[in-house]
Amino acid sequence: MINFRYHVVSLTAVFLALAIGLVVGTAALNGPVADSLRENVNGLRKDNSLMRQSVNDMQKQLETEEDFVGEMAPLVLTGKLTGRRVVVLTLPSGRDQTEGVVKMLRTAGADVTGRVTVQDKFVNPDSNNNLLELAVTAARPNSAPTANLPGNGHGVETSSALLANVLLERPAGSPTVSEADRRSVLQKYAEAGYLTPEDRITGPAEAVVLVTGQPYVDKDSAKKDESVVKVAEQFDRAGAVVVAGMGSTGGNLVAVVRGDPVLSQTISTVDNANTVQGQLVTSLALAEQLTGKKAGQYGVGDNAASRLPKLPE
Repeated sequence: MINFRYHVVSLTAVFLALAIGLVVGTAALNGPVADSLRENVNGLRKDNSLMRQSVNDMQKQLETEEDFVGEMAPLVLTGKLTGRRVVVLTLPSGRDQTEGVVKMLRTAGADVTGRVTVQDKFVNPDSNNNLLELAVTAARPNSAPTANLPGNGHGVETSSALLANVLLERPAGSPTVSEADRRSVLQKYAEAGYLTPEDRITGPAEAVVLVTGQPYVDKDSAKKDESVVKVAEQFDRAGAVVVAGMGSTGGNLVAVVRGDPVLSQTISTVDNANTVQGQLVTSLALAEQLTGKKAGQYGVGDNAASRLPKLPE
């Protein structure tokens, strides 16, 4: 029969074994094992410090290269877009690089007729019916801006066609859009929360730069990305289009245009417009569109034709 003394002896033996294990383990760690661990930790710290320094060096190099491109821009761009009227339309994912794109356009001599920012609400599938109704009523009582709007029930497509009508100059023989009509349409879309005019529109443009970024990733991403493409298609029907984007994969606008054998023939793309280099190339691509009537796919992505267009002297 197991008595109380047996339990005391057993517990004593267990605690004694633990104490001996701690002493032996501590002694072992204070020997070769501890030295090895200490050496490995020091090595990792050194590697981490070197990698951090390498990242800092690369960041400084990138900033230096961008500064260099910025200083070279007037030499490369001056006169390339003199007298050309351009409107800048910023899509929801492209806000961060708009200022740089506009700066390069003006360096090239472009007359930026205005800047308009499209809000997320514009490409939201829930807005479809409201956009259809607004496209019909925004320009009343004058019907000139609503001429030849698509009638397939796609709100983004119809509204994009209307905005293209009022922001870009109309082809010969088409109804003329007055300044009052232009102001009325933009004001009503702004009041409804679909877009924001960043400055006064000074007149119709002959080309548009669509500033965009990465594709959507939410539950409605497929429909929203499709709507972004609809915007580009409708402006392409009305004038020269350059898409200034960020990246060329994942289904963003740059990727879709480059993968479409029809759109890639008329719409130019730049996949690194989030950099100074890409912003400079955006102006060159627009000059190629307006002077050479040619579209091209430029940037650093694998599906880019080249880094920049080759313009005639």
